[in-house]
Amino acid sequence: MNPAAEQLSLLTPDEPAHQAATDAVRLLLFNAQHASAERSRRQAEWIAGQEHADIAVLTEVSSTQGGDALVTALTERGYATVIAPQPSTPDYRTVIACRTSAVRTIPSPVTVTPHRAPAARITVGGHDIGVLGLYVPSRGPKDQRNVAKRAFQEAVTESLPRLIAAFPEMPVIVAGDLNVIERGHHPPHKVFGEWEYAFYDSFQAAGLTDAYRRLHPDEVAHSWFGLTGNGFRFDHLFVSTPHADQVLACCYHQEAREAGLTDHAVMTLRLGLPPAPAEQSEAPTTGAS
Repeated sequence: MNPAAEQLSLLTPDEPAHQAATDAVRLLLFNAQHASAERSRRQAEWIAGQEHADIAVLTEVSSTQGGDALVTALTERGYATVIAPQPSTPDYRTVIACRTSAVRTIPSPVTVTPHRAPAARITVGGHDIGVLGLYVPSRGPKDQRNVAKRAFQEAVTESLPRLIAAFPEMPVIVAGDLNVIERGHHPPHKVFGEWEYAFYDSFQAAGLTDAYRRLHPDEVAHSWFGLTGNGFRFDHLFVSTPHADQVLACCYHQEAREAGLTDHAVMTLRLGLPPAPAEQSEAPTTGAS
């Protein structure tokens, strides 16, 4: 374990800017863009100030000082649980931060670079939900073009049915920067191959629904912009299909990108939950006392 992670238990967290909701899952997806330690602290401050960040999934987190600073800063700002897998060799990773301590880390179902795919079982309002964070590798250097990306995507596709089975009858959320776009994307980008579109399709085949498309079937939205200004919808949120009707809101937000905190739009999800099981079981009493 790295020294920064060892110290997390010694920190006294600040009072959180927002209290975690109990009637809905409020999740925020944020690309950290391998930030420096100083920018990581600013990112943590911004994230902690967002109402919809009870659960924050952070992609492209470095495995060096910048990433450690982000983990520490989130803990200091009221995140009771921060899941931050450390790769054995330098690589980007995905982090899951929760305002609640009612979290159980689950071994990643993804067998290739699992530090890019942490999983957790989180209790919200008396209900358990499953969360998987993903950061798909980019296309890579010319001599290794698409090798790491394809291997990771294939491992994710193979893992999705196991993920759904691991959380029977409970909502499952998959959130991440997938570095792929959907079929029919506007504008079209010829650089993507059929295998990349098939990866996006594999989520639906496994029983997951694109939460943004559920609410905005025809809207053009982009989460990353190239040097020429062309937009790409790289960042995605999926919800287990039996719970798709519970998606109350799913949006892209450009403010953090425009402020220079990241080069991606931020995504938010609000997934409604029924009353807590204890509340459901309470029935009014009748008759004489």
